[in-house]
Amino acid sequence: MTGVVLAAAIGALFALGTFLLLRRDLIRVVWGLAIISQAANVYLLTMGGIAPATADSVPVLAGRGEHVPVTADPLVQALVLTAIVIGFGMTAFALVLSYRVYEEHDTLDVTELGDRE
Repeated sequence: MTGVVLAAAIGALFALGTFLLLRRDLIRVVWGLAIISQAANVYLLTMGGIAPATADSVPVLAGRGEHVPVTADPLVQALVLTAIVIGFGMTAFALVLSYRVYEEHDTLDVTELGDRE
């Protein structure tokens, strides 16, 4: 049941991001990119999965005996955390560039910006 809910949430995030990417407003395009990147992060975390821990995979749990809890792969979590930080930085940069475009052209409509020379 949890897998179905996560798959539906990831699909909804990708669908919403794609919908926003196809809009004419530049701000919505930027938010669409941000949502798609977060959907990819959730997908990676979901695919990382939870596995039974052993003393070899998690050295901190070496003295616990037979009652070792299940753990998630820390490498996937570290990579996704890095991707989140980079994604927030790029979103902030894209929003600042959008503001600059608005100051220069007095519009955020992508079709109007494409028609200008």
